[in-house]
Amino acid sequence: MTTMTLAKALNAGLRKAMEDDQKVLVMGEDVGTLGGVFRITDGLKKDFGEDRVVDTPLAESGIVGTAVGLAMRGYRPVVEIQFDGFVYPAYDQIVCQVAKMHFRSRGRIPMPMVIRIPFGGGIGAVEHHSESPEAQFAHTPGLKVVACSNPADAHAMIQQAIACDDPVVFLEPKRLYHSAKADVDETATPPPLWTSRLVRPGTDVTVVGYGPTVSTCLDAATVAAEEGRSIEVFDLRTLSPLDLAPVMESVRRTGRLVVVHEAHVTLGVGAEVAARVTEECFHSLEAPVLRVGGYDTPYPPARIEEHFLPDLDRVLDAVDRTFTF
Repeated sequence: MTTMTLAKALNAGLRKAMEDDQKVLVMGEDVGTLGGVFRITDGLKKDFGEDRVVDTPLAESGIVGTAVGLAMRGYRPVVEIQFDGFVYPAYDQIVCQVAKMHFRSRGRIPMPMVIRIPFGGGIGAVEHHSESPEAQFAHTPGLKVVACSNPADAHAMIQQAIACDDPVVFLEPKRLYHSAKADVDETATPPPLWTSRLVRPGTDVTVVGYGPTVSTCLDAATVAAEEGRSIEVFDLRTLSPLDLAPVMESVRRTGRLVVVHEAHVTLGVGAEVAARVTEECFHSLEAPVLRVGGYDTPYPPARIEEHFLPDLDRVLDAVDRTFTF
């Protein structure tokens, strides 16, 4: 058992995957000598060499395109997109090549690559550095999309994603990289990658988050408990495919659901969760499924980002509103 930050857990997971498989390599802007802007790949170039930890030009389309060729040749490239808002130059490669190659080849050509994207706000960054583009990738058939929310999951999920023969968009909540540490059992058998997880049991209302909002949901549950209200909290972990069976089981007991994410509410992941839960649990619902997320505007300047991001008060307000219908 080792205590580490989410950033250190990702580093350890990448290191383990590279030790276990010589075909795993890391590539991206400043991932080698610098160790990445968030130091996730710190020390990997020194230990594995420049042939397996590759500093690339500032060209996301070229980075992902090169990774496609490597994956087709049997390698398992791990691509780092430096910031979430930088992914769009590679969007054509991801949705038109990465996502479709296995299907286009009638299953003959797998695409075992991981695209790591630091996502979300909360770090006081400038434009293009705090976005949440997950719904755009979850909406694309052929892509798997996951989001870690704690060091233990980060350590296990990055290894599981690298071992997957399908392309995985791996979302990392950047504001949690260097926050509070947690214990990571590097020898434990992790849960399957494509599963959601109950993180706090409750009886009155179900609250679902992923990535950076899981900690916000847990804080809301703690405050609500002081007022006599019991919140059950789930971490989705996987956005495509969605694992909603445990969430639906919870909703059938609580009768209420609130979905929380930093991305814009309109057409976000929360909309899909709400639709599926409503279809399957309609007669169990005591109130409409409510969503808490970012507003339908471009991400704001850093000085006012706290007004944009879902916070404790907005989650608790949504919980309260589910009891007014």
